[in-house]
This record gives sequence, C-alpha cells and structure tokens, in this order.
Amino acid sequence: WTVIIIGLLFFPFYVLLILLSKKLAIIFFKLLFLILVIAQFSLIKYSLTTHVNLGTDLLGYSIDDIKMTISSSESFSWFYFLPFIILPVLFFGFNYLLNRKHNTKKVAFTFVSLIFIFGTLKLIQPEASSVKYQNKMYFLFADIVKLEKERIQNKYLLLAKRNDYPLLRPQSDIKDVLTPFFNIKKDKPTIVMLIIEGLGSEFVGEYEYAGFTPYLDSLIDKSLYWKNFLSTTSRSFGIMPALLGSLPYGEMGFLELSPTPSHISLINVLKQNGYTTSYYAGHQSSFDRKINFLEYNGIDYLIDEDKFGSGYVKTNENAKGFSWGYSDSQIIKKTLVSLDNKKLPRLDIVRTQTNHEPFDFPSKNIYLSKVDSILNVVPSFKIDKSEIREHRDIYAALLYTDDAVRNFIESYSKRPEYSNTIFIITGDHRLLPIPQKDKLCRYHVPLFIYSPLLKKAEKFNSVSSHLDVVPSLLTFLMNNYKFNGLQQISWLGKGLDTAKAFRNIHEIPFMRYKGKINDFMYKDYFYSDGELFKINKQFGTYKIDDEELLNDITKKLKEFKNLNTYITQRNKIYPDSLNIFVKPVIKFSEEEMTTINKIIEGLNHDEIFIEARDIAFKKEYKKARLLCDYILNELPNHADARTLKGRIFAWDGLYKEAEIEFLNVTKRSPYYAGSYLALLDLYWWSKQEEKSILIVKKAIENR
Repeated sequence: WTVIIIGLLFFPFYVLLILLSKKLAIIFFKLLFLILVIAQFSLIKYSLTTHVNLGTDLLGYSIDDIKMTISSSESFSWFYFLPFIILPVLFFGFNYLLNRKHNTKKVAFTFVSLIFIFGTLKLIQPEASSVKYQNKMYFLFADIVKLEKERIQNKYLLLAKRNDYPLLRPQSDIKDVLTPFFNIKKDKPTIVMLIIEGLGSEFVGEYEYAGFTPYLDSLIDKSLYWKNFLSTTSRSFGIMPALLGSLPYGEMGFLELSPTPSHISLINVLKQNGYTTSYYAGHQSSFDRKINFLEYNGIDYLIDEDKFGSGYVKTNENAKGFSWGYSDSQIIKKTLVSLDNKKLPRLDIVRTQTNHEPFDFPSKNIYLSKVDSILNVVPSFKIDKSEIREHRDIYAALLYTDDAVRNFIESYSKRPEYSNTIFIITGDHRLLPIPQKDKLCRYHVPLFIYSPLLKKAEKFNSVSSHLDVVPSLLTFLMNNYKFNGLQQISWLGKGLDTAKAFRNIHEIPFMRYKGKINDFMYKDYFYSDGELFKINKQFGTYKIDDEELLNDITKKLKEFKNLNTYITQRNKIYPDSLNIFVKPVIKFSEEEMTTINKIIEGLNHDEIFIEARDIAFKKEYKKARLLCDYILNELPNHADARTLKGRIFAWDGLYKEAEIEFLNVTKRSPYYAGSYLALLDLYWWSKQEEKSILIVKKAIENR
C-alpha cells in the first residue's frame, strides 16, 4: 500500500515531466525511486538495531546530533557499503527486465495477485498490522503527520483564556516516606546520583538477562531497592528533567524547549541550601542540550569530554573518526579526582555511557573473555546461551560498567564524607539492541538508594518512576535538616511508593522518543499505541480487551497531553515570582530578534559565529555581541563565540567584562588555546601584565 500511495502521489509530476522530456522524466524518477529504496533500507536497518521504528524523534535532533548518533553506531568497512551497491543493482536490474519483457496484462495480473496475497496474509496474521511489521517509510511519515495534527490542535488549546499553574501545590502534599529508613546526622548529607546508561532491570538481580552485574546485584541486599521502577522515556534525553526535576515533557522533550520554562529542580534547590553541585560525564554535554538544562539550574562544576586532559584514555575512534569520549572507568577516575577540595555538602551527578553503541571501551578483550568464562562456568541462564554469545560485546560492557561502579563506591568509601553520603543509582532506560519481551520493558529500570546512613535494607514491589525521586528526596531533606524549604512545588510526580506488595498508585505517561507520548500506565494496566495490556506481578504484560477501560485511559492520556502542551508552551510550570533559585537567562527583545533572524536565516551555529566575527571586524560591535549571545543561549560552551564576545568587550575598552568572559572560557574549556591568548592580549592592553604570568602557567599546564 505504501508503494501504491507513493506511485499515486508522484504520478502527476511524472506526467508533467514527460510532457517536457520523456528521457528526463525516466532518469529523474529512476533516481528518485532509488533514493526511496535506499531510504527504506536505512529505516529497516535502524528498526532492526533499536527495535523501534524511526518516527517523529527524527525531528527532535539537530543535524549535529544526528551525525554524532549515526557515527557512533556505524562502523565503516566494505560490508557497510555493500547494500548501497546491491540495492541499486537489483533496482535497475528489475527495471531493465520489466522494460525488456513488457506485457501490460502480465504486469497488471502480477500486481493484483500481490495485493491479494499480501492482503490475505494480513488477515491470516493479525500481528502483521502491529507497529513492528509496518512499512518503515509509511510509519515515519504517518508519525510526523500525526504530530503535526496534534500541533494544530494544541494551537487552539493555547488560545484558550487560561492563566493558571496547574501543577502548583503545597510542599506538604508530598508524604515523607524515606525518613523511617535513615539514621539522621547533624550535617546535611552529600547526595551522589549515578545514572547508568542502558541499565534496564532485566540485567539486574533475578531477571531474564541477569548475571553480568555482580556488584550491582550485591547492592540489592544493602539498599532500598525498587524492583518495579520506571524511566519515563526509552532514550537518554528524558532522564535529567525527570530524575532531577520531576518535569513535564514538552513537545520534543523538556531539554528541547527554548527558552527554558521557569522551573525548580534538585540542583538549584540544593545549591540555594549550601550544596556544591557538580555534573560528571565523558561525552559532550551539548548533546541533547543537557548543558542548557544544567546551566539554567546553576550547576557549579561541569566536567565533560573537553575537561579530562592528559592521563585519561579516550575511547577508540571508529573508522569515521568518531568517539563518544571517555568510558565509564575514566569517568569514575575523573570524578574521584575532582571531588577533592569541593565544599561539603555536595550534589554529585555522575553519568556513565559505555552501555551504548558501539559498546567500545578499554580492555574490551579481557571483558569478552570474562563473558566466555561465565558462560562456561554457569550451567544455565534464563535465556539461551546463544543469545548471550550473539551480544557478547554488550554483556562485556555490562561487566565493565559494573566494575567501574564497584571501583567508584569502594574508593568513595575511603573518603571521610562517605559515612554521611546517600547514593542514588538508576538506569536512564533499558538497553536498545537486546530484544524486548514487551513494550513496557523498554522503560523498566532499577532504583537503588544505598547509604551507610540506612537503618536497614528493604525491597519494594510497588511501582514508582524517575518523576517520584526528587519529591521524596527533598521532602526527606527538608524534614530532617536546616533547609530553606519550598512552600510551593510543581513536581509532576507524587513521590516514591514504599509498599512491599505489588501495586501502582501513579499515573505515568511515557515519551517513548522525541515527539511521541503514546504510552501510559494506570494502576496495573499499560496502554500503548491504542492497545491495552494487563501487568502481572512479574512485571510482564499480556493484551486484554476492555473497551470501557481503554476509553478511560485514552482520555487520561489526552488530558495529560493537553496539560503538557499548556504548561510548557505557556511557561506555566512554576511562577517566576516564586522562583528564587535560578538566574534569568538572556532574553531578546522583538527588535533584537528581528535583527538576529535577518542574519541567521539558514545558518548553523558555526556559520553564525563566522558572520558575527565578520561583523565585529567591521566594528559593528553591538550587533556582533548580540549574535554571540544568541549562540551562547543555545550552546553555552561555544568557546569561539564566548571568546569573540570577550574580545568585543576589550575592543570597546570594557576590560573587566572582557576578563570575565575569557576566564569563563578557560573554566569551561581549559584546553582551548584561544582564551589564553585573548587574556594575554587583554592584560597587555589594560596594563595588567602581572596577571599574564599566572595565565601562561595555567596554559602550559593545560596544553
């Protein structure tokens, strides 16, 4: 049917072209259809790799992010190019044979027969209509059309005469469920959040794919452990807003909202209460706009790929020269070194990344051997050993990450603040390449709260999600320590459920990927793409037919989508008047935006920078600085733009402002030479030569 639709859509254009030139029409459409065939192949390959069809999430990533993702998941070899050779040969071969033995009746008969055969197969095999088996190109465009229809509906919703803050409620609404499990000390505890890439619950404890995270398994009996815990997305983009802010989703994910709506989070509330806040990762923090979220919330220290320096081993580059940055053991090493001399109490957010394509990391062969050894020693698993062998690199990565976590906590235990530290460990989503048993398991992740302060360990079978962590954690801290408390909150979650029996008291919407909110959990039911499933005590699902319940849940999901649209697009999450926790971002006037839009149309950020530099050389400093601010609003770590902004200040004689910008660059990108050179120029011009010696020393240290 997809082929028929494409044919009908393009037929009028073919007729018009053939009137001009038959040869031109044939060449043009052969090339066009060849492109469509290759696109279909690429979409199938994506689906086979990720176990989901590519849909509206394509619209949620920048071109740079898409390039980075593709570069990380593909490796160049002659096998890579083989399909792009075979497909054109097959396409033009069939075309040649069809033209050579052209028989209209035979073609029509074959065409009708194929429709009958595939139509019959669809009736015989009802699952052929499921998303998994849908034509990938059809799915992509249908998903985009569906999103556009929702956008149109949302425009009418936003025009409604409404001006309230629907999520705003008293902090006292959140029940303190954590205090009974803790011994309380006088000083505020340090909080360490360990976000593990791809850690689904199925890989921990007694689930199907367990056996390759021995250290994490050992923590279950030493922690508060939520067995039936959920992420709110099946991609990494959703973890920080949910886990750190219990925030709504926006249209393409909260991180994509620009400007960022007013909100509160664990980061900015703890910072206002004397905490030193830090974020540690081995990749570029600009990916998925994570840095924008962190900067809005006033993170004190941000360590990413650009700040590791010498002494750390970067993950090998693939054939295209791409590397995700630093692997988990290197992230842990950098974190442990960076903790020294930071004022207590602290909030440390540590993010791993090795459990992500291409699953490359130092000493990989050693861990592959460990996988083989486990397979030889352990007599049986809950899955066939052949499945494990098929994904040896993934299980090796799990073992590697587990060792990194072990090293982190064991090393941390030797630090004086360990006795007053709370570790929160969870996965951002479930690993994608390993086949999923059902639609719910893609969100199923573990939650550990581990601490020397715990009175006892406990396991909970009740359901909670990342949205519930911050409400419960801050309530616990405010009830037990001297805190500038929150009077009003706007959390999407209601707090962790500590019931031991299996139950779900939450209504949890899921953004499967950017632009797709079509999964919903209500009580012990899971709704997905118009289908309803019952959840059993083992956290598995089976399909049921209950039209009344299906309608009720569909209605609840629609209500959430409307709420999500209203509060994110109208800036109605948390009132600015109450938000004492964040600094205002740069806001541009209508006149300024008109000036910016005239210059930046069709340009990416690097091209905008070149334009700003050329304008600055013409001594149009105000306009050039405006463009720099525009870039820095989107990419706060754009070293070139920030350095240029500093130079413009210097050229205007504003030496103090220039120094602030240059020092800011050296803090954000300590290995960027341009900022040191700019500072040396500044100190020469402003007759502050005594400062130059310190800058030269710092530059040499970071060369």
